[in-house]
Amino acid sequence: MSRATPHELVCREVVELVSDYLEGAMTLEERARFEEHLAMCDGCSAYLEQMRLTLRVAGELRAEAVDPHVCAHLVDAFRGWAQERRG
Repeated sequence: MSRATPHELVCREVVELVSDYLEGAMTLEERARFEEHLAMCDGCSAYLEQMRLTLRVAGELRAEAVDPHVCAHLVDAFRGWAQERRG
C-alpha cells in the first residue's frame, strides 16, 4: 500500500501491531482498521500467517530440544543485530 488516508494503516504500522492483534489487545476500531488493511494487502496477510505459524511452532519447541551451541550462536547473532540497530 503506497499511500494511506489518515484512517488507514500502512504496512509498517501493521507489522508493528501484529502482536497486539494476535493477543487480542486492540480496540474494536483498531482491529477493524487492521483487518481492513489485511483485506487489501497480500503482503501483510502473508506476514500475519507467518507470525501465526512461528508462534505455533515455537510453542511446540522445548528448550532441551535446542542444541546448546546453536542457542549460543543465535544469542550472539541477536546481540550483534541489536547493537547494529542502536548504532
